[in-house]
Amino acid sequence: MKILIIGGTGLISVSITKDLLDRGEDVTLYNRGKSTLPLDPRAKVIHGDRTDYPAFEAQMREAGLFDVVIDMVGYLPEDGSGVIRSFSGRVGHFIFCSTVDVYRKPAFRYPYTEGEPYGGLNAYSRNKVILEKMLREAESKGAFPLTIIRPAYTYGESRGPVHPAGGSTTFLDRIMKGKPVIIHGDGSSFWVACHRDDVARAFVAAAGQPRTFGRSYHVTGEEWMTWDIYTQRIAEAVGAPEPKIVHIPTDVLMKIDPQRYAVVGENFQFNNLFDNTAARTDLEFRYTIPWKEGVRRMVAWLEANQRLENSDLDPYEDRLIEWWQVQGRGAQLV
Repeated sequence: MKILIIGGTGLISVSITKDLLDRGEDVTLYNRGKSTLPLDPRAKVIHGDRTDYPAFEAQMREAGLFDVVIDMVGYLPEDGSGVIRSFSGRVGHFIFCSTVDVYRKPAFRYPYTEGEPYGGLNAYSRNKVILEKMLREAESKGAFPLTIIRPAYTYGESRGPVHPAGGSTTFLDRIMKGKPVIIHGDGSSFWVACHRDDVARAFVAAAGQPRTFGRSYHVTGEEWMTWDIYTQRIAEAVGAPEPKIVHIPTDVLMKIDPQRYAVVGENFQFNNLFDNTAARTDLEFRYTIPWKEGVRRMVAWLEANQRLENSDLDPYEDRLIEWWQVQGRGAQLV
């Protein structure tokens, strides 16, 4: 098949590209050419900015027809309009990478199934909802067969584990050095993590498959870990001591630094548990890389590429923990 990946150099896209090429597909990547990750030399590349919509649409017309288009970097409603204009009647299958964050939080029930009501607690997730609706409407008008794939937290060797303050690797460094780390609330909300290689195989399996047309799928981690257990397994994976977890309520973190801890209020404080049955059935999705093994791979990559940040140079968390333990609990009651 002739397959176009819009993006192609991101965390999940790298694995999708490799898997498609390994099975003999004709793969073209469309991106800005600014990624620091190496490109697979077997793939064709078109450089451009998909947010320059007239130029993008002209490039897509010039590129010809594709059997499958996989959009990994659709974030804005205008991105949806651009691909609808570019590919209506010109592609055999359109696959859109969305997110599990399109749902209402908290859920009416757990685990989430693909039919749960839309929600969205930040601009990113609300825009993904708009995009899903736009693409579904286009599909209903005969533009192209559509499949929507919704990953949750996906990780890989090019970065460290996500944590309440974002994605800096100082959290990992603190655990490795036996320093205390902050976890929101009482640490009991559930979280899932899935390695990019497992997620990518679902996209590859969906490509060109009529049984996936008109459907949406979760491709998420299947170790249902509380945030405390998630943190403990990081320590176990790197041979660190039992982590010293300091619990600070979500509303306190949001008042102290709403920008740094925005993701806690918008996402992490809620249970993130998802039913992968549809992907297991239609896409043969399998969760094959346990979280601790994934952490070991991340750490090996970070150390080999000298990307592990030194937490000794960032005293913010130490100051916040000291404040909470000495004054913060009392201040919470005022």
